[in-house]
Amino acid sequence: MCNHVGHHSVPSIYCILPPHMLKEIAKNGTPQQRSVAVDTLSTDHTFRQIRSVQAALLAPKRGGSVTPVPAVPSAHRSIYTANNTETLPGKLVRSEGAPKSNDDCVDEAYDGLGATFEFYLEIFHRNSIDDAGMPLTGTVHYGDKYDNAFWNSQQMVFGDGDGTLFNRFTIAIDVIGHELTHGVTEHTAGLAYSGQAGALNESVSDVFGSLIKQYALKQKADTADWLIGAGLLASGVKGVALRSMKEPGTAYDDPVLGKDPQPADMAHYVNTSQDNHGVHINSGIPNRAFCLAALGIGGYAWEKAGRVWYETLNDSHIKPTANFKTFARLTVSNANRLYGASSAESKAISKAWDTVGVL
Repeated sequence: MCNHVGHHSVPSIYCILPPHMLKEIAKNGTPQQRSVAVDTLSTDHTFRQIRSVQAALLAPKRGGSVTPVPAVPSAHRSIYTANNTETLPGKLVRSEGAPKSNDDCVDEAYDGLGATFEFYLEIFHRNSIDDAGMPLTGTVHYGDKYDNAFWNSQQMVFGDGDGTLFNRFTIAIDVIGHELTHGVTEHTAGLAYSGQAGALNESVSDVFGSLIKQYALKQKADTADWLIGAGLLASGVKGVALRSMKEPGTAYDDPVLGKDPQPADMAHYVNTSQDNHGVHINSGIPNRAFCLAALGIGGYAWEKAGRVWYETLNDSHIKPTANFKTFARLTVSNANRLYGASSAESKAISKAWDTVGVL
């Protein structure tokens, strides 16, 4: 189910596809679709157990030697193929500066990693995921018709999808941005992956994943689609994306996938023990708050609303166990500091959190 997350410094696994969606497929799909969903859930579970054993060995030791950071930050991308096995990282097929391959997955992964690096550098002067020039690694063609993509604290991994419900997982730049932002969160706020803190962790990844797409397309807040994973759902599936930030709960309603379960406000908050107490479900509430704030402020969403959210991630007052209300208050505090307490920006952010019932 791909939801293992250890302590702040321990490698973790974050998947784009929530387990509730895979469980719906395992229940409602054709025999082949059910088989693929069960295999994906099983692979995620096995991989999670292997990661927990490896975590202590792979976790970077604090206080050790530090690789010197070049004076001018630049991307260092390496794309591998697992050739439909579950071996990571696999065979190197494209490295930084190499020409395009004849494989869409390879080139989409390369471009998505690059777009994410560029966004964080250009907008927030952040040098890669860890702000210290971390090389970006991606593996494509992971598993057999694997219906997921994930970040494991070291690299991105993409499945090919089953072709009937999901297309290849490299197809959506916001999915790549979403997953890599889990790494940014690990290196900043370190939000725990359970309950409201976990839903904030997921929401932050959706926020910056969407901003990375908007930045690449040079879209203003009012022209963006605010969808996460548009293009991932195969033709014939009744839906437009995995999630909608503007209208949580409306991304899909399909006989096999079920209905998008995201609430749009606190009145409909979902109390559940599944999926680390609903991290992929209740993230709809802070997602909508950000979208409303960005629309209220206007212009390019990354310039002001995005700046406030990024400052909040880096705020010394944020704790790994932060809940929605704490996070919301910190965004208002940071907006006040950046733009003034009576500014239109602060008012738009306060109003957005009030609209979703958090403040």
